[in-house]
Amino acid sequence: MMTRLTNFAAALCLLAGASTAQENLTAEATSPGGPPFMSISHLAEIASASGIANLQVQAGQTLTFSILNVAQGKTDIGTAPLVLVFLLSKGLGPYSKQGEKGAELASNLRALYPYNLGGYTMYAFESSNLGGWDDLNNRVIYNGPPAGGALVGARQMLQLVGGVKEGEDYRGLQVNWGQSGKTISDGSAELFVLPESHPSQRITAAQASGRVAIYSVPSEAFDSDSFKRWASSPGNAPVTISGDALGYGDGVTLKSEDNIWRGVNITAADIVHKDMDDALVKALVTEYIKSMDKLIAKAPFVKNMGVGVIDAKLSGFCGPNPLKYHPGAIAAWEDAGYTIPDCAKP
Repeated sequence: MMTRLTNFAAALCLLAGASTAQENLTAEATSPGGPPFMSISHLAEIASASGIANLQVQAGQTLTFSILNVAQGKTDIGTAPLVLVFLLSKGLGPYSKQGEKGAELASNLRALYPYNLGGYTMYAFESSNLGGWDDLNNRVIYNGPPAGGALVGARQMLQLVGGVKEGEDYRGLQVNWGQSGKTISDGSAELFVLPESHPSQRITAAQASGRVAIYSVPSEAFDSDSFKRWASSPGNAPVTISGDALGYGDGVTLKSEDNIWRGVNITAADIVHKDMDDALVKALVTEYIKSMDKLIAKAPFVKNMGVGVIDAKLSGFCGPNPLKYHPGAIAAWEDAGYTIPDCAKP
């Protein structure tokens, strides 16, 4: 899969040179393999094939900076984890240097369509004999890279569901994403709490080292007020997936009271500047809606990416999230029979 995606990323440049599309647009994507790259590369493919636009895609970009580039008009299309839009609007976290200017920059962003970047997932090799969420004390837990939203979310989930704090009840292990596969397989950690798009390539690859168990959030914890508040905080959305729909084979076991995996998704959207032409945006999103089945067929995990899920709660829109849809996108979705929540309209 990675080889095909990498080859496709390289082919985007050739596609751009051969296109006779009406518009030339710039776009930024992450490295091949995950939801942001999959979404942006699909948009580039269909925009060119339909003659709407030629997207010159730069892969391997960091979303923190992509958001700023779109807000400042330096890049036409990017991907925004919704929590980053919230932080930009408040001048917090990675955008603390923006201060009050952050709110102005965030107000320049508009969404084309929503999806998720995967859900926080606890899993371990069955050989670790993990007893579940009540068996986390004194464990070594790989919970993300040294900094960023994934680490913060994993720590929050471990405390809310397992009742454990890093440094007091367990030892957290942090390594960069590029080392994640090695860290999972080499025994450095006893279990893992990471954002995964199911079926996850990391979990699938881990089966080469032994059987894997995935742990659902227990329904009692999932339905608690504290968990609901966190699951609905900026950038998050609650998610439930049936065990069969997770997409794994015999090498992965779901530990759940009812064969349902419960977790929290990291919500996102592909974005443009608010000043992008309404007709152009409508054409892009209309083509996207028509081709969602093709996008879902591109990789097994895409079916759980929330493609076409416009519901405000499940997509992470409204509430404290300041991101709104572009008027052209609203027109496209509503023409296709979808209802955009009023709270997500500018």
